[in-house]
Amino acid sequence: MADSSFDIVSKVDRQEADNALNQARKEVEQRYDFKGTDASVEWTGEDILIKANSEERAKAVLDVLQSKIIKRGISLKSLDAGEPQASGREYRIVVKLKQGIDQEHAKKIGKIIRDEAPKSVKSQIQGDELRVQSKSRDDLQSTIALLKGADLDVDLQFVNFR
Repeated sequence: MADSSFDIVSKVDRQEADNALNQARKEVEQRYDFKGTDASVEWTGEDILIKANSEERAKAVLDVLQSKIIKRGISLKSLDAGEPQASGREYRIVVKLKQGIDQEHAKKIGKIIRDEAPKSVKSQIQGDELRVQSKSRDDLQSTIALLKGADLDVDLQFVNFR
């Protein structure tokens, strides 16, 4: 019998993020407390740029964006929001979407699998994802449950279970 396997990845669905950003933009344009504050939220390449005329307004726009992101099923662990920075007469917050698992987190996940998962489970780092293999599908499922319960700083998805 061949080994069963799955991949651990950390990806954000760009379409869902775009939908959340559009919903946040509409809410910011319509809410009374944002009138006259020049508040906006928009894509700048791969990042999201939030602008407002005060630091508090910029943080409020970030809260609106985060609530829309959560409603679209994207984890806040996938967002990396910077601090508000003054730029002329406005404040800006740059929000980055985390894609992929960096080496540090991949090693941490590999260590958790080696230490706490069943002994038949093996993992290997492949670029920005991990491949986990075992002869027993039950061991793989218990490994998924273990990783879901672990307190990691990255949003994990488990794909290609075969």
